[in-house]
Amino acid sequence: MTTTPSQGVGLGMPQLPAPAYPDDVRARLETDAREIIARYPDSRSALLPLLHLVQSEEGHVTRTGQRFCAEVLDLTTAEVAAVATFYSMYRRGPSGDYQVGVCTNTLCAVMGGDAIFEALQDHLGVGNGGTTDDGKVTLEHIECNAACDFAPVVMVNWEFFDNQTVASAKRLVDDLRAGAPVDPTRGAPLCTFKETARILAGFPDEREGAVEAGGSAGPASLIGLRLAKGETQPARVVHPRGRGPQDQPPAEHLSSHDAPQDTSASDPSHPAGPVAEEGE
Repeated sequence: MTTTPSQGVGLGMPQLPAPAYPDDVRARLETDAREIIARYPDSRSALLPLLHLVQSEEGHVTRTGQRFCAEVLDLTTAEVAAVATFYSMYRRGPSGDYQVGVCTNTLCAVMGGDAIFEALQDHLGVGNGGTTDDGKVTLEHIECNAACDFAPVVMVNWEFFDNQTVASAKRLVDDLRAGAPVDPTRGAPLCTFKETARILAGFPDEREGAVEAGGSAGPASLIGLRLAKGETQPARVVHPRGRGPQDQPPAEHLSSHDAPQDTSASDPSHPAGPVAEEGE
């Protein structure tokens, strides 16, 4: 049974088996696969990194890639497909060199993530999951990436770009499309999505300085750890915005929680205007 967008459900020929990789590609992937499988006492435990491996070959998990994983792990293609379609980190279709994900979970959304996502859709001319015509950027909304201290957060190939605004996010995607250098707020230097997939498969990042630049938690995330160790924080008097003493410098903001960005829906300068009271 097959389906088509115009006809719905209908009878038809079953889908043909996926083609195999060319011999040279398969030989190269088999060498990598043996290294991955050797890490696990049970070979089927290697399925997740193997899916990253085949994703690094074509930029998404193809039916050929699923067939390869099934054959080297002695699984059925149905078993492989069940895993490949469960996790959102495995792409099901062609996508861009840079996966730009805008967090739209509660805190990021409140701090401006929804505004950023809407603006980028208009700016790039694509919808959720869409890829620009030049094949550079795929835009999507993503779930929480545990960076709430720096909301709103945008991720590019899983690297953090913290405390974003509509303007900074537009500059980011423009630079990505233009091939300009782009540095994450935290973490290793950017690489393409295919290169990222190979790293996630468990192979070392051989770029000079990339491992050392792996990054760590930012200051806002470490406050709780310092308090747990008995370290005390200096007292700070917080004045209403715009009413602080003129002879005191503004307090240092470690995160966007106490420094609302201009994308926040609560900001009067937000393009959509301030949020109305209930019932208005």
